[in-house]
Amino acid sequence: MIKLNMSRKLPVAMTIAGSDSGGGAGIQADLKTFAAFQVHGTSAITAITAQNTYSVTGVQAIELDIIEKQIRAVVEDMGVDAAKTGMLYNTQIITRVADVLNDYDFPVVVDPVMVAKSGADLLLPEAVEALVDKLLPRALVVTPNRREAEKLSGILINDLKTAKKAAKEIASLGPKGVIVKGGHISGSTSTDVFYYEGEFILLESPRYDDKTTHGTGCSFSAAIAAGLARGYDAVEAVKEAKVFISNAIRYGLLIGKGYGPVNPMTILYREASRYATIRELSEFLNWLSKLKDVGRLVPEVGMNVAYSTIYPLDTNDIAAVPGRIRRMPYGGIIFSTPEYGSSDHLSRYLLKIREYDESIRVVVNIRYDEYFLSRFREMGLKISYYDRREEPEEIKNIEGATVPWGVEQAVKHLGSVPDVIYHKGDIGKEPMVVFFSRSLDEAKKIIMGVLGGDGDEA
Repeated sequence: MIKLNMSRKLPVAMTIAGSDSGGGAGIQADLKTFAAFQVHGTSAITAITAQNTYSVTGVQAIELDIIEKQIRAVVEDMGVDAAKTGMLYNTQIITRVADVLNDYDFPVVVDPVMVAKSGADLLLPEAVEALVDKLLPRALVVTPNRREAEKLSGILINDLKTAKKAAKEIASLGPKGVIVKGGHISGSTSTDVFYYEGEFILLESPRYDDKTTHGTGCSFSAAIAAGLARGYDAVEAVKEAKVFISNAIRYGLLIGKGYGPVNPMTILYREASRYATIRELSEFLNWLSKLKDVGRLVPEVGMNVAYSTIYPLDTNDIAAVPGRIRRMPYGGIIFSTPEYGSSDHLSRYLLKIREYDESIRVVVNIRYDEYFLSRFREMGLKISYYDRREEPEEIKNIEGATVPWGVEQAVKHLGSVPDVIYHKGDIGKEPMVVFFSRSLDEAKKIIMGVLGGDGDEA
């Protein structure tokens, strides 16, 4: 987790790279990443590209003297705590950048950008030798993808064993650490091989089936540089960057006709929404408590409402009522102040259903009642179910696995994402209904519809 810096004095990081007119990669992605890490971002533009999410239609290299002056202007004024290189394009630019960097001692991350996702050359073939001879020895960490690692090492990579071999070979060229990224290596997970000071560290993350990967390499290397600028050691910086880029891909931006850009601001948007999420849920609970006969909704085990931040990463990003909502003898309800991570049960429902529809942010459990189900049908909501008696023994034996299994079964039975899921219980398990919504306002309308004439305020 990125540690917040409350000081007005921020670390300074520099990106020495090309400009992406589509804003998804290059210096644009790097500066967004620096901002997400609370690092002041500076830049030295090496080339201007005309590109979007599916093609590069033009490249214009910047004059060497201007590139050098950009770097020195920043270093001589505000200093640089760490830097990264991206697109350097030709031999002359690589040589000049390396010569300038050799005058300073701040750590450098080298992203050996060679080919755009569209297939266009971002490093001329004849410049690879200069990259190896001039820049890699200056690097603290180098971050090639599979194709780049194959070109730098001369080793064909098709699994972790060959990725390790390539990383070790590239490290022999001068850098202290090498990360062979696993995004282009097949497998159920994306595993990066990090070779550092003679040791291998495997960095594993889920492989998301998303087309929001434009700028992945840029943002990842920028995240490492940002961590170094903040004083992290190399291993800590790389681990933080891996988590960061995984979530930036997971909540990437669905724009453009090709591969949409990653979203480096995910972590900031998530943090910014945490206060609003608690406040809005508290207001919802206050509204709920004023409904006439609201106690009818409450099961024996209690009712709850779970509400997620904009970009939930885990159960700690989902707010609910600790101890659940309880029915009072006179028909009203009682509850405590909502907190994050206080309903593991409903959080599992929400995280699983969001695998099918990320716009869903609310889940509410209520008492099982055929009347309630009929009201859902009258509202036109899609209803599905799962049978806990059919739960495989291996699922029952895994703590927390029942709900994800149940949601999968409900989706399979309906053939689409349900608005309502119910089960009729099992031995020692009370029957239950849960419904989902995209907002708390939508949840209010559903509850009013379920209660019918009893949904008026008391």
